[in-house]
Amino acid sequence: MQDRLTLDLLEQVVCQGRKLDIGEETMAVVRRSYAFLEKFSKEKIIYGINTGFGPMAQWRVEDDHLKELQYNIIRSHSTGAGAPLDDDLALAAMIARLGTFLQGRSGVHPELVQTLLAFINNRVIPFIPEHGSVGASGDLVQLAHIALNLIGEGEVRYNGKWRPAGEVMAELGIRPVEIHIREGLSATNGTSVMTGIGCINQLHAERLLDWATLAAVWMNEIASSYDDLMAEPLNEVRRQDGQQVIARRMRELAASSRCLRKREDELYDGRHLEKTFGHKVQPYYSLRCIPQILGPVQETLANARRVLENELNSACDNPIVDPDTRSVYHGGNFHGDYISLEQDKVKIAMTRVAMTAERQLNYLFHDRINGILPPFLNTGTLGLNYGMQACQFTATSTTAECQTLAMPNYVHSIPNNNDNQDIVSMGTNSALLCKKVIANVTQVLAIQYIALAQATDCLDLYDKLCDTSRKTYDSVRAIQPHIREDKPFYKQIDQMVRFLRDHRP
Repeated sequence: MQDRLTLDLLEQVVCQGRKLDIGEETMAVVRRSYAFLEKFSKEKIIYGINTGFGPMAQWRVEDDHLKELQYNIIRSHSTGAGAPLDDDLALAAMIARLGTFLQGRSGVHPELVQTLLAFINNRVIPFIPEHGSVGASGDLVQLAHIALNLIGEGEVRYNGKWRPAGEVMAELGIRPVEIHIREGLSATNGTSVMTGIGCINQLHAERLLDWATLAAVWMNEIASSYDDLMAEPLNEVRRQDGQQVIARRMRELAASSRCLRKREDELYDGRHLEKTFGHKVQPYYSLRCIPQILGPVQETLANARRVLENELNSACDNPIVDPDTRSVYHGGNFHGDYISLEQDKVKIAMTRVAMTAERQLNYLFHDRINGILPPFLNTGTLGLNYGMQACQFTATSTTAECQTLAMPNYVHSIPNNNDNQDIVSMGTNSALLCKKVIANVTQVLAIQYIALAQATDCLDLYDKLCDTSRKTYDSVRAIQPHIREDKPFYKQIDQMVRFLRDHRP
């Protein structure tokens, strides 16, 4: 395995079935950390090794109960509720936990690392309930469920079926983890579940931004807009990096289009004497201001990627075992504020994507606004047929739910744990809410892409579209044929959702 975990590597493992391997040099770092802690911990008071946990840390645990202590934190904290996390989220969480152990600052026995790696590579999915974390000592409850499986207890999903963990492990030749010094605390303490969910959210959000950018180009093709909205001289004077990225991508996509107009050819030629103009001099904001709207989204996602990759390669444990300085440090690297705040920012940014798509849909459906298309893109008999009228209800209601879910969760701290955890991050809740928003945005864009293909037919624009719009039109039409007669097409919307989720423009 490369020295640093990346989102690209995580995607290869989770989505493409790549197996991870750990080099000897990296495992030597893990062994060194364990060997140091084994010697250093003699005749010292170290949190979580010979003390209770959390507010119980003021009580010393006698030597003959130290292994029992580690098992107790795993079993006592396996208290989650709700549906289990999807397989991709659970795999990503385990990869994030592996990243922490590989830093060599947890003092865990190498056996824990190897067992976790075996779960990942054999795609053994722990039962991880969605509810339970306040994101302060990290994801204590959800990580305890992973740890419960690693010691051979509880249930796992393997080959699509829920089975006893011990049974699956025996079948695969995986030995349950044994407690040596602090494996129980280390396995349950940290930000790995919220990080794993955040990583999967990131991959989907980045793909959706690409689709939203193409949709904006296609929208302007349909509206036959003037192309200077994406011009470099216009956008470069607004000194915001994301705006430059989006405008440049729009120019690249639109380069082969024969739908967009040149302002210098039509309005700067000195031949216009009319008092009113049939074609809009400037399109609506939802078409014209895409670099300015999606630019901040791009920057938000770029920063979220940086934070997530840093977290994948961080020791988010407590206490931190440092063989270099020959000491053990107590602190709060398990606190989930970094992930929680970023997930709130991502869900706000993605809600903005949904809002923009919904307004663009309104333009396509509203004949008195666009002035060039039939109402609701209806190519049947007006009054008898309804075109895509009802699709707008779905897109609008789904966007409205995004707006509600986008309210910040990061600021919703509730003290608990005898006020030991007196300020918490709610990072896993933030990540799960972000996941829901991203799913909603995908649904709105799915409807938009069906509408874009329908509008293209209405105006007979296929041959004039840019190459990527035309290619995407073909993909849409393979899922949803031209709509003339009224038929249910909720299944086609679902197919379109899966297409957007699994492909890039």
